[in-house]
Amino acid sequence: MKRYKDLAGDAGSDIAGQVQRQQARLNERLARVATIVAVVSGKGGVGKSSLTANLAHCFALEGSRVGVLDADLNGPTMAKILGVRGRALTVGVDGVTPPTSALGIKVMSMDLLLPSDATPLTWEAPTQDEAHTWRGTMEANALREFLADTAWGALDVLLLDLPPGTDRLATVTGLVPALGGTVIVTIPSDVSHLVVRKSITVAAAAKAPVLGLVENMAGMFRGPAGADLAREAGIPFLGSVPFDPELALAADRGAPFVATEPTRESARALIAIARNIRASLTATRG
Repeated sequence: MKRYKDLAGDAGSDIAGQVQRQQARLNERLARVATIVAVVSGKGGVGKSSLTANLAHCFALEGSRVGVLDADLNGPTMAKILGVRGRALTVGVDGVTPPTSALGIKVMSMDLLLPSDATPLTWEAPTQDEAHTWRGTMEANALREFLADTAWGALDVLLLDLPPGTDRLATVTGLVPALGGTVIVTIPSDVSHLVVRKSITVAAAAKAPVLGLVENMAGMFRGPAGADLAREAGIPFLGSVPFDPELALAADRGAPFVATEPTRESARALIAIARNIRASLTATRG
């Protein structure tokens, strides 16, 4: 049996043409999105997905048309946090219609495609030695499909919730023609700052402005301040979100925390950060 590497060219599969056509659909689809913002960290466990969801809630409460793409294919959580988990996807002439949250946020996540909680996302390869190569390629292809085939419609902002890893932003910037900016998330921890510094370097080299740094779970650890990290890196500090167990409980319930608990200190901090991001976006456009 011949292997892929034994075939000349694309063996008549027109793979390059398929990718080009899909990228053209993606570009056409995203032309109706005013701003695309990637939320990144590099470090897992910093509450990035919860922050992304609550930023989406803040934007929606101010009247924006919002979409969220869960770019974490292996550990998707956005459908749960935004309260659309278990919803059926429908396919129409304009593509896949994403479910909408209680605040009208459009959501696309691999979690909406997996048959059960226990089903992992696996990448098939001829041998296990080649699996790591396929993973990177297939993840990029899956994200391209999500962006190109989802009927996002007209949006004011599309938030991309990226998985841990400093290399994931490069994948996204290779797919998205005009990324509006990146928001980088850390917690007050030396270990987190160690990894996030690398993410800041990667983001600075990407084809998108760094909108700023957010410190999550402030007060939970006696660690270095996010404001100091932002100052050292020469990027804006967007604000700190105090550690709040109620915020985590709202994520488990799929409830819009900033709408249901607007007077809590953490909710007020999130609302202020969302406004700072808007101001940063306005500044980068000008």
